[in-house]
Amino acid sequence: MGSPMDGDSVSSLKAALLVGQESINSVGKRSGSRLSRSKSVNSLRSEFVSKLPDKVRSGVDLESPFHIEVSKTKGLSKGEKEYYKKQFATLKSFEEVDVLVAGPDIPYEEDLEELAQQEKAMKISNYTNVFLLAFKIYATIKSGSLAIAASTLDSLLDLMAGGILWFTHLSMRNINIYKYPIGKLRVQPVGIIVFAAIMATLGFQILVQAVEELIKDEPSTKMSTNQLVWLYIIMLSATVIKLALWLYCRSSGSDIVRAYAKDHYFDVITNVVGLVAAVLGDEILWWIDPAGAIVLAIYTITNWSQTVMENAVSLVGQSASPEVLQKLTYLTTRHPKVKRIDTVRAYTFGVLYFVEVDVELPEDMPLKEAHTIGETLQEKFEKLPEVERAFVHLDFECDHKPEHIVLSRLPNTDA
Repeated sequence: MGSPMDGDSVSSLKAALLVGQESINSVGKRSGSRLSRSKSVNSLRSEFVSKLPDKVRSGVDLESPFHIEVSKTKGLSKGEKEYYKKQFATLKSFEEVDVLVAGPDIPYEEDLEELAQQEKAMKISNYTNVFLLAFKIYATIKSGSLAIAASTLDSLLDLMAGGILWFTHLSMRNINIYKYPIGKLRVQPVGIIVFAAIMATLGFQILVQAVEELIKDEPSTKMSTNQLVWLYIIMLSATVIKLALWLYCRSSGSDIVRAYAKDHYFDVITNVVGLVAAVLGDEILWWIDPAGAIVLAIYTITNWSQTVMENAVSLVGQSASPEVLQKLTYLTTRHPKVKRIDTVRAYTFGVLYFVEVDVELPEDMPLKEAHTIGETLQEKFEKLPEVERAFVHLDFECDHKPEHIVLSRLPNTDA
């Protein structure tokens, strides 16, 4: 995007905000210069705001110093607004680092309370799916609608998928550290992938059945007034319940509970589309019912295929975003004994990141002191909510070749 200020100002601001940027622009790239001691986030913000043009400074919220109201700025292009929002978001993440590192650990009781809330949300969702499945089976028998049948099959799959996610949740809690030395958090994306694959398979089955109905070109029997009344009651009730569950689950911090929320949202859509297609197919044109089922099937396949890809990527070691790498680099620079940052890496290994940081310490530093610095940095990294595990490598220089090679193929294990 175009720079919103002249070259010198932009350079100085980026230097103030993105400390050690050279070491993180590409994962594993080395920084060849000595590390400038990082300023506190408040001094960084003050320096940043002092150099802002007047048209930007007008949008800075004085009560929330790390937030900018882009709507209050004047004469900024879309790209410039996005630029400044990212810079303030970077400062905000630096503030979070300072608060988290300086503050006390979260009490164990709060962790248990959050876990109890997650289990409550999953139990409510599973019990509701049992109730709605019975409700929709009755609606399908009464109406004979293919679109309603598609919605009923969706509820059946909800119940199966809910069982998968519940098993995943319990599996993550029961850990044998000798068999799984780093825990089983990776079970979560695997469970979500299985869940999403089942939903996509359901969509394909409905698609085939709906196409067959259109090819037959045989109008279905019209519903009676009593059938229509039951159809409205059941489908509208199911929609309201699912909407309430979506609102309840979507704010959870657990990816599994948010997977439930996504499913509840999908159910709201399928219920509405299914009801409209069934009624219009009965009252106006018969083919609207199977056509509505086709729309739902395509939506199901597309939606859940994307979910499979998102979670599959989290298992293959994709690099963290530049914003996360900046946050990790800032945390490293805050340690007074670190001379230079050699490498900052963060990559997915399931839901959270694994972090690798290589730093340079004075060559004559005693082993005990160097170990304490490395251990302290590791503990700080692992306090961050995005990080599962951190590894800190200590060195006395930064001019050597990379310590690890990246394999491009599996080793030959044949005897």
